Parts: sequence; C-alpha cells; structure tokens
Amino acid sequence: MRRRASLVLLAVAVFCAALAPLLRWYAYPRLAKIPPSQYQEMVLEAKDATLVDYATMQPKKVDKVTIVQTLKGNVEASKEIEASAGKDVVVWDTLTHIMGPDGKMVSQIPERYIFDAHSQDPVHATGEAVDGDPVKREGIEFKWPFFTEPRDYLYFDAQTRTSSPIHYVGPRTFKGMDVYYYEQTVPWTKVGLPKKMPFDGIDPATFEQTTGTSLWYTTKAMFWIDPVTGAPVNAEQEIQQEMRGGTLAGGAPDGKLTVFAGHVKIREDYSDYTVDLVKSNRIMVLGLHTYAPIGLAAGGLALFGLALWLEARGRRPRQEEPFSA
Repeated sequence: MRRRASLVLLAVAVFCAALAPLLRWYAYPRLAKIPPSQYQEMVLEAKDATLVDYATMQPKKVDKVTIVQTLKGNVEASKEIEASAGKDVVVWDTLTHIMGPDGKMVSQIPERYIFDAHSQDPVHATGEAVDGDPVKREGIEFKWPFFTEPRDYLYFDAQTRTSSPIHYVGPRTFKGMDVYYYEQTVPWTKVGLPKKMPFDGIDPATFEQTTGTSLWYTTKAMFWIDPVTGAPVNAEQEIQQEMRGGTLAGGAPDGKLTVFAGHVKIREDYSDYTVDLVKSNRIMVLGLHTYAPIGLAAGGLALFGLALWLEARGRRPRQEEPFSA
C-alpha cells in the first residue's frame, strides 16, 4: 500500500516539477497581455489654473479646469490589424475632453493608439493618429511594459507628436504601493491648434497663416508606475500653452498670450480606484509569473521527498514478534 502511495506521489511530484517551468516560460508570455476590449474613464483636474477667455482673448485665473479622458478598446480594428501583423494587437480609441470652470468645452482631442498586447511596443498601421492627423509613434504611451525596468524609456507626447526619453528618477511609495517614478520634460515646442474648439470659424490647418499667431506648448510629465503590471498608479503634468505673435497675441506682453497654465492631477476618487485596480491586476500577473511556478516547484519537491520517505519505509524489514507459548 505504501509503495503504491509513493508511486502516486512521485507521479504528482514529476507533474508539478514539469508544470512549473511550463507555466513560467510558456504560458506566462502568451497569457500576460492587455485585453483588446478594455474600457476606462479617468477624470483629471487642474486647480487654480490660468485659462484664456476666448470671448476677450485675455487669460484669467479659474478655480478648476477638468479633463475627462476615455479609453475604449476597438476589438474589430484589433482583429483586422492582427491578421496582417501576425501578433496580438490592441487598438485604443481615446478622447481627451477639456472643460472650463463653467462646464463648457474648451477642446476635444481624439487619438488612436495601436500597440503590441504583450510588449506594449507601438504597431504602425493605418488609423494610427492624434486629432485626426496620421502619426508614427516611437516608444511607449499610456502604459509601460510588464515588469518595468528601472531605466529610461522613450515616451510619446501626443501634443508635439514627438518621442523623447522619460527618465527613471527612483523608487517611490504611493498609497502603500512600491512604484517607480519617471519624469519627462518637453521643451517649448510649436504645436497645432486642436480641431475641436468652443467656437467656429477657425481652421487649424491655416490658423497661423491667416492670423500670424502660433501655438506653443511645454510640459513636465510625472508618472508613478507599478513595476509588475507597468500601469501608472498616478500621473501628473505641469502644462503651459501660449499663443505667440500675430493678430491674437501681438498686443500681449512680449507677444505671448497664456492659453493654459496649470498642474493637472488625477481626481482623488479616480486615483483610489486606479490603485485598487492595479493592485488586483498585480496579483494576477505575479500569480502567473512567480507565485504559481514557485509554488508548483516547491510542492513538487516536497512531494518527491515524501514519496522517497514512504518508499524507504516500505522497504524496511518488519521486526518479528516474540514467540509466546
């Protein structure tokens, strides 16, 4: 009976030992990916910001500017691109909707972001765009790779349509989570006017040509990244936008008219929700990558030792009982 039990335990031990590396190096690379149907909404705020009043073309202090970002996975577009790319692809259609303190729209910027579901590397395909303009991204955007490394990455800035290094600053703790902190500074750059504005009559394509005024932008972007999932648990930006020269800004001091200036942060309730969501996803990724393989390997080793112990006991000669008349 013991011999049979030891053989069963030995078989289970071998199964666990074989499953552990299979799970880590075969299943994990295939299963750890961004789902194509993801939907997410985020609300950010810039309190005590400066915003231009388009009625008077004068900047003024406002209590709050609100930015609503929606992200929706386009499953149909993902399938179409996967057929030609030969790999798992995610297509995110995002919309950044900016509102003034009165709740009225300041601008809207749509974006289509196409990337590898496993590595988060950009995938160049028809439809990749920012505000309707075709782009060819280099580097990451929105999300870092799984098991983010403490190093610099190339990060795409949607306003300038350019990529530049985002620098690893060091480890941080955010709401009880150990994270990596990154910073990117985009210097003053001339950018295009958003195509969706709170008034009609301005063609962004010919705005500078007809008015002699250009739009300039700079930002300091800050991200707190969970190194396991690569997801931001917090993001902040110090943004400045100016109109320079021409008929719209020529009368301003130094010919520069502030369009927007503020420190943008995630609203607290959305920040708490994001942290809880990342913590949950972190457990799933670690379970597949680390906990389950180590647990299977340790369990297999323990079962192997138990099988050997039972086999040794089964082979031990029994002691003869003393004869009694």
